[in-house]
Amino acid sequence: MSDIFHEVDEEVRRDQLKKLWDRYSIYIVAAAVLIVAGIAAWRGYEYWVAQKAAVAGAAFEAAASLSAQGKHAEAEAAFAKIVTEAPEGYRVLARFRAAAELAQAKPADAAKAYDDLAADSSLGSTWQDLAAIRAGLLLVDSAPLADMRRRLDPLAEPGRSFRHTARELLALSAWRNRDMAATRRYLEMIATDAETPASTRQRIDVLSALIAGGGSS
Repeated sequence: MSDIFHEVDEEVRRDQLKKLWDRYSIYIVAAAVLIVAGIAAWRGYEYWVAQKAAVAGAAFEAAASLSAQGKHAEAEAAFAKIVTEAPEGYRVLARFRAAAELAQAKPADAAKAYDDLAADSSLGSTWQDLAAIRAGLLLVDSAPLADMRRRLDPLAEPGRSFRHTARELLALSAWRNRDMAATRRYLEMIATDAETPASTRQRIDVLSALIAGGGSS
């Protein structure tokens, strides 16, 4: 007798499932199609991104090769093209490399390119600080101390990633502009920072010796 009831229950369940399928099958099939289509679209996007990165990587290596051959104008143009066509990561690197190539013949234009990078908040503070340092390296021999301080004083503060280089450039600029008080102040900042690299300490020792001996730029 229990077998009969069991068979009835099974028949009822099958009938209920059939009604549910008849009612919702189109939605189930549509959902399955959307899932498959979504996975296919994502895989296609990943492939597209990988292809773009591969093309950008090859173009970047070709531009770097031009630079290594001393063809700086061609390299600068090649990096500039990458900036307009490549994915974001390569664009940032290419902007820095284009500025570096420009510095070989047109340092003032290169400094302006680095200034543009330093002002681009989308890059993040580390990249911006690096760009400001690169501009400072180009200008340290010619810019007034006030200009160098405007550029680099914020980067010389404790905790900034490139503070050691910023302080060294500021000390050198102050010395070249014959501001001995400012020179000594920046040298003191370098000397009292426990994290100052040994190579930086060696260079400022030379500058300190020049000051002690009465040397000038």
